[in-house]
Amino acid sequence: MARDSIKDEELYERLRDEGESKEKAARIANQAAKESRSELGEKGGQASNYEDRTVDELRERAKELDITGYSDMTKDQLISALRNH
Repeated sequence: MARDSIKDEELYERLRDEGESKEKAARIANQAAKESRSELGEKGGQASNYEDRTVDELRERAKELDITGYSDMTKDQLISALRNH
């Protein structure tokens, strides 16, 4: 997503600083600009934190996202790759 199409730049930057991927931060920032932020926060799923997942679970997620080199990554490297995807 092009930076000029982000509707809430401040929220986008805060999410990026918190480790969200560019794509996810843009989606959240644009949705928040469209709706009330309190309503937006109530919609989320029940995904577990990456830190709570096993290496095998992280590798499976990396495979789903077509991240290359995941089989040789440590848990910390997998988490970083997934967050920056």
